Amino acid sequence: MVAALELYLDTDATRRVRVLWDLLESEGVPSMRSLLAQRHRPHVSLAVAPRLDPRQVAEALAGTMVAAPLRLEFQHAGQFVGRVLWLGPAPTPELLAHHADVHERLARAGVGVVEHYRPGRWVPHCTLSMRVPNPLMGAAVRRCLEILPLTATVVGAALTDHARDISHPLP
Repeated sequence: MVAALELYLDTDATRRVRVLWDLLESEGVPSMRSLLAQRHRPHVSLAVAPRLDPRQVAEALAGTMVAAPLRLEFQHAGQFVGRVLWLGPAPTPELLAHHADVHERLARAGVGVVEHYRPGRWVPHCTLSMRVPNPLMGAAVRRCLEILPLTATVVGAALTDHARDISHPLP
C-alpha cells in the first residue's frame, strides 16, 4: 500500500463518481468502490509515497491550505499501464501551481514522494479502477465518457495511508 495526499470533491461530483463506480461494477469492472470495505472516497492525489509521517507532513504544509477551493473540470478518461482507468481534470494553471507549491514545501521538509507524482511528471486523475479486464476496457471508457464533462470543487484534503489505517485531515 501507499500513502497519499488526497484532495476530496464536492458532494455532487462525489455522488456522480460513485454512480460511475456502481455502473462499472455492474458491467464486471472492479471499481474503487469495492476497496477498503467501501470506505474509499473519490479524490485526486497530489503526492504519493510508500509512507508519509502525518506530523512531518503537517509541519511541512503549515500555513498553506491543501484543500484550496480549486475548481476541477474533468474532461477526459484515461488509462495507465496495468489496466488503471481514471478521469482527468484539465491541468489548469491554478491546479498545477497548487501542486507545485505543495511539493516545494514537502521537498524543503525532506519528505520524499514517488517520482511520477512530482511537478512536471504528474498526471492529475481520479482513479476509477485499478484492474479493468482487457476485454472490458473499451466499454468502460465509453461509460466514463457518458458522465463527462464533470465539474467539481475541492472541499477537503487528507493524508491517507490505508495500510496503516491513517486518515489525517489537512486544512
